[in-house]
Amino acid sequence: MPIKIAIAQINTTVGDVNGNFEKIISNITKAKNEKADLVVFPELTLTGYPPRDLLIKKSFIQKNIEILHNIVEHTKNIAIIVGFVDEKDGNLFNAAALIDNQKIIGIYHKIHLPNYDVFDEKRYFTAGNSTTIYTLKGVKLGLTICEDIWIDNGPATDLKQKGAELIINISASPFHAGKEKIRLNVVAKQAKENNIPIVYCNLIGGQDDLIFDGRSYIINNQGKLVQQSKAFVEELSYVSNIQTKNEIDFIENENESIYRALVLGVKDYFRKNGFKNAIIGLSGGIDSALTAAIAVEALGNINVKGVSMPSKFSSEGSISDSLALAKNLNIPCEVIPIKNIYISYLDSLKNQFANTKFNVAEENIQARIRGNILMALSNKFGYLVLTTGNKSESSVGYSTLYGDMAGGLAVISDVLKTKVYELSTYINNVNGKEIIPVSTITKPPSAELREDQKDSDSLPEYDILDPILKAYVEEDLSSEQIIDLGFEKNVVTRIIGLVDRNEYKRQQAALGLRITSRAFGQGRRMPITNHWKDE
Repeated sequence: MPIKIAIAQINTTVGDVNGNFEKIISNITKAKNEKADLVVFPELTLTGYPPRDLLIKKSFIQKNIEILHNIVEHTKNIAIIVGFVDEKDGNLFNAAALIDNQKIIGIYHKIHLPNYDVFDEKRYFTAGNSTTIYTLKGVKLGLTICEDIWIDNGPATDLKQKGAELIINISASPFHAGKEKIRLNVVAKQAKENNIPIVYCNLIGGQDDLIFDGRSYIINNQGKLVQQSKAFVEELSYVSNIQTKNEIDFIENENESIYRALVLGVKDYFRKNGFKNAIIGLSGGIDSALTAAIAVEALGNINVKGVSMPSKFSSEGSISDSLALAKNLNIPCEVIPIKNIYISYLDSLKNQFANTKFNVAEENIQARIRGNILMALSNKFGYLVLTTGNKSESSVGYSTLYGDMAGGLAVISDVLKTKVYELSTYINNVNGKEIIPVSTITKPPSAELREDQKDSDSLPEYDILDPILKAYVEEDLSSEQIIDLGFEKNVVTRIIGLVDRNEYKRQQAALGLRITSRAFGQGRRMPITNHWKDE
């Protein structure tokens, strides 16, 4: 096929139409220098994805169209496909423009608008209703946008029947563990069944809770993967022989992908929102250790600070393990004991708490003191507090509102506890040395808010809890279906009850990075006031 295509897998920023414009022009210039005929950009390149209610602002739509016409002037002797928001008769369209040699040759409107999980496109966009064949350098090509390529007997089939020789799909498909294999199989199936090669250009970067992994690729007409861009990084790659039969293997390490996704999510959240420094409460436990390791990888050790806040219930290991972690990561770790502050709280409340037993009230005061200290340091020095709770804890409410939940970004809130252990071991193995102290990995997890406390006092062991949570939260199985998997009825009923009762906590939590197919966030919208019982 006599056409050289550049795939511009770029990291756009929602709302930064001028910055996105500069990035587009830069890639066009590079592609021209490499004698490319066509540059392909991701979905909604101009606006960033997802723009959400920015789409309600007329000035935003007008600016994005103005920028599109500015881009046209930079396409002398080259063609590009770029995503933008089109407007006609008061309707908005998720659109792709084909521009060739300073002329808009055609505009395609996305036909299939996703409206599930984290997607809400029908709130904003009107669906397109037709596909079109365009001829470029003698090649008949058709455009599709993201969801269009997932539809059997949909736009891809329609384009093939109209005589297309090549399909180009521009996409903003967010990452979750296992997503890339699913995505690859879908596109490969379309290519093979329609006997047509497909160029797939995906977005990369972090946008609030979403992380886009890139991994753009070329699938030949036999449904074989013949070229793939890197994961989690920007890349401008080229293909000259779209019909090649030189198949490459798809290889993925799930722990590596999750780790790199979390690192990118932290890095982009800080960069795109103007933050530089992070502060983390280090408990000596594995959750805060993993969070700190991710933060250092994302931000650099000079931009991460740890704080150990031991109480009367803290073990010696909680302090020594925190200091060992800080040493391994080469970050400062201040020790601010909270024992005296805690005593002063209890003294202030002695009349109100008189003749009552020690319970979660006294336990949670400690967590709230720690949250208060971290937020004070945040306010004074401009640090962003990273919370350290995992998905297992968040699911069942094993956390303290305005305490350990206080902060600006919940890095591992979509990571089940068993996966926290896997990722921690992965980090040590990849580095070939102990980053997260082995003693942190091997000791029984504990909140250390009362004498000899262990997580297992309140919860099932995590190798039992996590599969139940995965089944209920991520797979939406009923209690009966989960029991049929081999779990005890009373355990399943209790865990489901805890998940449902703690929705009010999760909706007050810091934004969390999404790495599973069903995270607690914009893709899972459960009512807080809810009398439904899954029995």
